[in-house]
Amino acid sequence: MSILFQKSTPRLIIFLIDLLICTFSVIIAYLLRFNFSIPQNELAVLPKVLITILVIRILSFVISKSYAGIVRYTSTRDSVRIFLAVTAGSSSFIIINLVTYYFINNTFPIPFSIIIIDYLFTVFVMNAFRIIVKIAYQEIQNPTSAKTNVIIVGAGESGIITKRTLDRDAGMKYKVLAFIDDDTNKTGKMLEGINIYGSDKLEKLLDTKTINHVIISILNINPVRKKEISELCLKYNTKVLVVPPIERWINGELSFKQIKKINIEDLLGRDVIRIDEKEISKQICNKVILITGAAGSIGSELARQISHYTPKKIVLLDQAETPLYHIDLEMLENCRNCCFEVVIGDIRNKERMERLFDYFKPNHVYHAAAYKHVPMMENNPSEAVYTNVEGTKTIADLSFKYNVEKFVMISTDKAVRPTSVMGASKRVAEIYVQALNKLNKTKFITTRFGNVLGSSGSVIPLFKEQIEKGGPITITDANVTRYFMTIPEACSLVLEAGAMGNGGEIFIFDMGKSVKIIDLAKKMIQLSGLTLDKDIRIIYTGLRPGEKLFEELLNDKENTLPTHHPQIMIAKVQDTDMETTIRDIDELINLFYTQKNIDIVKKMKQMLPEYISNNSVFAELDS
Repeated sequence: MSILFQKSTPRLIIFLIDLLICTFSVIIAYLLRFNFSIPQNELAVLPKVLITILVIRILSFVISKSYAGIVRYTSTRDSVRIFLAVTAGSSSFIIINLVTYYFINNTFPIPFSIIIIDYLFTVFVMNAFRIIVKIAYQEIQNPTSAKTNVIIVGAGESGIITKRTLDRDAGMKYKVLAFIDDDTNKTGKMLEGINIYGSDKLEKLLDTKTINHVIISILNINPVRKKEISELCLKYNTKVLVVPPIERWINGELSFKQIKKINIEDLLGRDVIRIDEKEISKQICNKVILITGAAGSIGSELARQISHYTPKKIVLLDQAETPLYHIDLEMLENCRNCCFEVVIGDIRNKERMERLFDYFKPNHVYHAAAYKHVPMMENNPSEAVYTNVEGTKTIADLSFKYNVEKFVMISTDKAVRPTSVMGASKRVAEIYVQALNKLNKTKFITTRFGNVLGSSGSVIPLFKEQIEKGGPITITDANVTRYFMTIPEACSLVLEAGAMGNGGEIFIFDMGKSVKIIDLAKKMIQLSGLTLDKDIRIIYTGLRPGEKLFEELLNDKENTLPTHHPQIMIAKVQDTDMETTIRDIDELINLFYTQKNIDIVKKMKQMLPEYISNNSVFAELDS
């Protein structure tokens, strides 16, 4: 039998074994039909009957190639192929019987009872042979005691496909012990021989300490439910895997390699954000859309989402050549029905931007270009002003000049009671945009939200890199907290706010609960299968210049008004005098050319009384 376990068992061997099974089936059929005492007249014709049956079986096997499958990987398809081949052969026996009886000599050469018994026995034994070989091979290669025990969450179609994928692609290594499903109608039943338990039994199963992996196989699972399952598994140090959305399956079929570890983003997920797609489409459809900072995390995601609303053209503007090249390739591949154009340019270059607006004449502008890294801008205040203030002013002024319908600025929670140069520069830009809205021509709208997961410079890519290197993970302070939102969530809300905005609003997003960075790091360590202080450690480096311990979305002097969207609110901010605002901003921009950082920051503090530097050399200006 060892020949069956070779990498490639010769098809001829399988073919001969199948014929041996057929021969055995015919003999067994005769013995059972005649109560183990075959009459002499039947024995006389048995060789002729046997030859006829074998010839027809050979033809049906050759045509169906039932012997071509690799026995140790027998699947449902192989069983179906055997069933069809044997059924076709047995149907031929019936046809031979009928032709012989009605057109030759009024006899049945093969008794119908023999045909039925032979058919059932052949189908059963051929399938049983393959299953036995498959089980034996798996046990030899990977004994039951060495297998990885798995629970599949979801006993629906996706769960079945996941189980079969494990059996097909990794059956030697994984053993499904249970299905978990929230549907009480399925509880207590079995699926492909595996018990189905209610979701309340998951913790009890995990507590047995025998479960190695939990695979979440619910295609449209609520993010909150996914988070609950994942955190329960982490509590028992059980690895969590997720099945990807069906559109990412290869040719509509799930592959074992596509079942991936759960991401930290899934543990921070919230309820799915609902947006008014009809209103967004009405705003964007057949319009020219300009996105500044289009190569960045937010800008590129805006481009992806906007492409679904059939704009007339998307203009992707950025000065970063390589990232812009990558989004260009992505759009060419995934958004073939969308007209777009890539433009390399600097928002601070007035002549270049003038040419861009004059040529494309955008209807809507999404302004995502900015310097965003707090410590970097703390050391380079002039650049923060040059890009975040003058760059924004240039794009906003041109939007007004060229009759842009809506200008949507992407701001940050760090603009609320700023403690850093970056936050202050963004707040100054907000003030200018709001002031410009008073001219009642272009609708100037600001959106303000916290950190986005996975963006360049965020803690998650940094922690992943540190974990891959074996640590340590560096955290500024044990008590530091941040608000987080996924990039698609943030961009969906930006589009929604842009659609509902009438100009002059600062929209703030419901960021959920703030997250302690230390807890984030610990969960990422667990997800990597490592143990804190054993495999990897955490060290504290102290707050960096300009950083806050806690972030906030509203100033004390601000309050909020609700909108029709439960996750979008309007911040009511103090009104500013337009003439004073424009004069102050012009003075601030002119200070760039002096390159005197102290004077630049002093001016921003004069404009923003709430700007108090934190852990910065500029704190001396506050006294």
